[in-house]
Amino acid sequence: MSDSRLAEAAHSSFARHETFAPRFGWLHKAYMQVQSNPEAFLADDAPVQLGVGKNMVYAMRYWSRAFKLTREHYGDDTNSRAMLSYPTWEARWLLDEDGADPYLEELGSLWLLHWWLLSSRPGTKSWAPSWYVAFHLAPFSRFTLADLTQVIVRHVNLSFPEGPVEASIAKDVDCITKMYVPAQRLRGGAPGAFEDLLSCPFRELGLMEQVGQRGSSEWEFTSGSRPSLPARIIAYACLDYAARTTRNAGSISLARLANEPGAPGRAFRIREADIAAALEKVAASHQELQLVEAVGQRSLTFTSGPFDLAWDVLDEQYDNVRSRPNFPTREDWARRYPKLAEAEKRELKQLDIIDPQLALTEETV
Repeated sequence: MSDSRLAEAAHSSFARHETFAPRFGWLHKAYMQVQSNPEAFLADDAPVQLGVGKNMVYAMRYWSRAFKLTREHYGDDTNSRAMLSYPTWEARWLLDEDGADPYLEELGSLWLLHWWLLSSRPGTKSWAPSWYVAFHLAPFSRFTLADLTQVIVRHVNLSFPEGPVEASIAKDVDCITKMYVPAQRLRGGAPGAFEDLLSCPFRELGLMEQVGQRGSSEWEFTSGSRPSLPARIIAYACLDYAARTTRNAGSISLARLANEPGAPGRAFRIREADIAAALEKVAASHQELQLVEAVGQRSLTFTSGPFDLAWDVLDEQYDNVRSRPNFPTREDWARRYPKLAEAEKRELKQLDIIDPQLALTEETV
C-alpha cells in the first residue's frame, strides 16, 4: 500500500548531521556568520571561524537548514554549482542580537525550533524526514532502535524513488535519541553519546526517555502535560498548521490539531485537552480567536488569515520583537537576500506547483 505523506512533507535528506545532535550555541553562531557571508560554511577557514571541527561545520550547516534558519541556493557566480546559505527572516527574528532569544535561553524557543524542524508546507518542506516519521507516522510510542529504523525505511521506500542505505537511516535514529533523551536517563550507549546529550539543549524538552532492561534497551516518547511548553507556542503551532491549507478566516477542529500527522499534537506529544487549554488561554486576549463546539466537536475559529495571526501570537511571547527599532519587515529582508525567494521558487518548481502564490512562504517577495 502506497503512502506518499512523507514525500509531501519532507525532502529526501538523511544523515547530513554527521552523527552530531545540535549543540548549545551552534545556531546563533551559524546565523551570525551567514548573515554577512553566505559562503561561511564553504570557506577553507570555516572550522576556525565557527570554532568547531570540520565534521561539525557540516553538522551546523545541516541543522541551520533543517530548523529553517537558512535556505540554500546558488550564488551569483554562474560557473559555480556550490550552494550558499542565506539566513531566513525567522532566523533574524529569533537569533539576532536584538532578536527574540539569540542564545536560546528560554525552553519555549526550543519547542518552537522543534516545531520548525518538523513543520512543512509547499516551498518549505522539512529537511528531517526521519524525525518526521518518528513523531508523525510511526505507529508506536515505545520502540527499539531497530523498530524505528525499519518503520522509517518502509516510509522512505514507499515515498521516494531512491532512498539512502539503511545505515544512514540508522544514524538518524541514533541521533534522534541523542537529541531528546535527558542525560540523566541515558544508560550505556556508544562512546561520546553522553557528551552529545550534555551538549544538546533539546534534551531539556523531555520528549523521550530510555526504558527497558539492561541489554535490551528500548526508547519511549513521553506524553502528558508539558509545563515548559508555553500556551502561545502551542497556539502559534496550531495556527501555523492551519495556514498550510488556507490564507483566510476559517476553522480547524481540535481533533485534527491533536491527531493528524504533521499537527502540533503529534509534534509536541500533547493531548487534545492540553491543546484546548492553551488555546482558551490565548483566545482570552485575542478576539480573532475563539473555541466553538458543534455536534460534539470542538474547533478553533479564526477571523483573519492564520499565518499572520500565528506570528502575532508568537511575537507577543517575546515582547513584540517586530516592534523594536530598525527591525526589518519580511519585505526588507527579502530585498536584502533575494536568493531566499529564488530558493523557494526552486523548491516549488521541484514540487511542480504551477502557481507559487498558492504556497504560504517564509519570505514575502
